[in-house]
Amino acid sequence: MNDEILVEETEEVLEDFNANVHPYDLPGEWFVLNAQSGHEKKVRTNILTRVKNLHLDDKVYEVVIPTDEVVEIRNGKKVNVEKKTFPGYVLVRMDLDDTTWYEIRNTPSIIGFVGSGKMPISLSRREIERILGTNEEIEVKKESPKFKPDFEVAETVRVTTGPFADFNGIIEEINLDQSKVTVLVNIFGRETPVELGFTDIVKN
Repeated sequence: MNDEILVEETEEVLEDFNANVHPYDLPGEWFVLNAQSGHEKKVRTNILTRVKNLHLDDKVYEVVIPTDEVVEIRNGKKVNVEKKTFPGYVLVRMDLDDTTWYEIRNTPSIIGFVGSGKMPISLSRREIERILGTNEEIEVKKESPKFKPDFEVAETVRVTTGPFADFNGIIEEINLDQSKVTVLVNIFGRETPVELGFTDIVKN
């Protein structure tokens, strides 16, 4: 059985087991690992594989890369994108002892545990909820991803639809709740504010 199959099986078991339990109330404690930036997924795979090979399944339970699903506008189209909430950090749920501390700490691409002094400090319930959310919040995040437009205030954009199609303008305001922007469009020599949807404009 190869490493990828081991990781997939571990993920399936954890998903079934964690479905209706608050993350803080699961076995073990949560700790934060500082990983090499951009290597978070590799670190997660390395830990799960190491845990299997060293038979530490009864002490190391879960490895999580906190992410948020956001909706970005790219070339006028909405695209769902998964973004790391805390780049360079990975969470591990485990029973801390000398063995697990040593083996996890010495996993490739890990810089070390986050904590004061040599020994790591586990996360509190409030910290877990702030990072992972409650079960209800996690489900809401899955169903309603955050929207993240691919443009900023004061940026020049081109209108793609409606009566102002092909007009250039400057973004004056972005309303995330309504998925709308106010663009200052030059009409007859005057800058006129025009309210448009996120999909009605593209970057110049």
